[in-house]
Amino acid sequence: MSVLLTIRDEEMTGKMLNEFSLEVESEKITVRELIRSRVFQEVKDHNVKQSQVKFNGLIQPTETEQALNGPRSKKSRQINWQRQFEKAVEAYEKNQILILVDDRQTDSLDQEIEITSKSTIAFLKLTILVGG
Repeated sequence: MSVLLTIRDEEMTGKMLNEFSLEVESEKITVRELIRSRVFQEVKDHNVKQSQVKFNGLIQPTETEQALNGPRSKKSRQINWQRQFEKAVEAYEKNQILILVDDRQTDSLDQEIEITSKSTIAFLKLTILVGG
C-alpha cells in the first residue's frame, strides 16, 4: 500500500524553505529508502524539465538574431540519481542533514520508520559555520 507523504525542507529555525508531496511504496520504510525515494523523484523531475530546452515562446528570434546571440540555452546534462543518492547518504552520515519524522529525529539509515499520509517529514540541512 503506497503512502503520499508531505516532505518539507526547513532551516534549523523552523522556517520552511520548500514543501512537496512524495509517494512511497510502504507504510514501513527505512531512512535510507526514504532518502532514495526523495532523491530519485527530485532528479527525475529535474531531468524532465531540463530536456525542454528549445524556446517555444510566442515571438521567436530571427535566424540572424540567433546567429549573433548564440543559442539562448544549451542542453543541460542529465543528473545521475545514484550519485545524488550517495551524496545524500554521506551527508546524513556526517550529520549534515537531519531527518525528522513527525518531529522525531531519525537515528540511522537502517532505522525503520512507520509513516501514514498524515506524517510530516522534515529535512534539515545544517550549515557548517566558518570561523572561530
